[in-house]
Amino acid sequence: MTLSTNLNENINVLKKKLPIGTSFDLITRNLYLGKTPAYWIGVNGFCRTEVLQQIFSDLQNPLYTMDNQIEDLMHFAAAKIGFAQVEACNDWDMLLRNVLSGPSLLFVEGFDYALIIDARTYPTRGIAEPDAEPVTRGARDGFVETMLFNANLIRRRVRSNQLTFAIHTVGTMSRTDVAIAYLADNVNRELLSSLSEKLDNLKISSLTMGAKSLEELLVPHKWWSPLPSVQFTERPEVACSYLMEGHILVLVDNSPLVMIFPGTIFQFTQSAEDYYKAPMVGSYFKLVRLACIPVSLFLMPLFLLISAWFPNLALKWQLLSTKPQGPLYLIFYVLAVEFILDLFKYSASTSSGRFSGALSIVSGLLIGDIAVSLNWATTEVLFYGAISLLANLSISSQEFADGLRVYRIFLLIATAIGGLPGFLTGLLLCMVSVYATPTFGGLSYFWPLYPWNGKALKTLLLRRPTASAQPSTTWDRGHLHQ
Repeated sequence: MTLSTNLNENINVLKKKLPIGTSFDLITRNLYLGKTPAYWIGVNGFCRTEVLQQIFSDLQNPLYTMDNQIEDLMHFAAAKIGFAQVEACNDWDMLLRNVLSGPSLLFVEGFDYALIIDARTYPTRGIAEPDAEPVTRGARDGFVETMLFNANLIRRRVRSNQLTFAIHTVGTMSRTDVAIAYLADNVNRELLSSLSEKLDNLKISSLTMGAKSLEELLVPHKWWSPLPSVQFTERPEVACSYLMEGHILVLVDNSPLVMIFPGTIFQFTQSAEDYYKAPMVGSYFKLVRLACIPVSLFLMPLFLLISAWFPNLALKWQLLSTKPQGPLYLIFYVLAVEFILDLFKYSASTSSGRFSGALSIVSGLLIGDIAVSLNWATTEVLFYGAISLLANLSISSQEFADGLRVYRIFLLIATAIGGLPGFLTGLLLCMVSVYATPTFGGLSYFWPLYPWNGKALKTLLLRRPTASAQPSTTWDRGHLHQ
């Protein structure tokens, strides 16, 4: 649907399509450019008032409007509107999408198109270091909820003429802006084409939870796959490092999370902290963090298996300081401690920062001491549970750590029910679940183990010097499987 040359008809269409006069944040102005009637509309709070005031002042200045009638609107705009971002449009859908996104519209009598004046601004918080990815050294800026600012943070670090931000719109109601960022000369074109096509074909009303909602639309998960398929980051330098290696970034407006495609299981073991240390020190902490994965997953299930089903071995190996009280008691203690430790973590993460530290420490000391005194738990169970929790918290990706926690609970239940056969069956099912974790485009979740790439695996497992860390060309990951 296109515009009319009659200004009043265009205003009537606007009033039918937008709640003008009802919604307080829609503001309008009737203007005269010389003797030519005009109509302006914008969203209060999205418009830079000082810029618009200058534009209105210039448009209505008698020295600027010597002609009574405007015959060429584009020539008039080029000569009279001293603002960089002005374009013409005659499509109603595009105009409505723009005005609801922030730019304002100027309709002029006698012209079947309107001027889009992009003098927008968005309310936003300060660009501060993200709490979920802290580092002791390095940059203190982080992505925010405004996509343009996030693109600026990336462009500031990668000043390449190949850096491209391709814009897409997702959601029939929300019309959320989604940008694909990539280096044109260093990107998997097959993956880029598949991602762009998938974004354009999404049938969804809105992205309620921002980037997380988009991830679930792009990579649908089954309930038996708790591990993440896509890596998120709020750190610009992390996003740029993956960008330089040929990855694709996806930025979602209203979300500080940037998605990295493709995703593999080894990406969730990486931390920016390693690269602010010397190579040997960084490699050591990488290996420590990798060792925390099996500790977090297997320590409590193995303790339960040996102590409950093989008590003689438990006493021989000094896993218990007292005589075993029977498998049922031990199983109850282990599951109760797992639940309480998860409760501590959840309470500390959702509480105010002023109370979270004190809450976790005081709760751990009081409840742990009282539980042992009342014989509701044993010291050994609390000890192994605390070690498992610390190992879990040491994993850099909390989404990956949460997935491991689900596997650990499943292994504990399987071990409690079936002993050694139950543990082995649970372990097999966990391995099948990990193998079945979906990825975008069907690329291998276990790259560079499969397909094998020894050089890439060495780069992922060890902190290599900067001069040899980045590949000269994009890593070969195989072909997409649709």
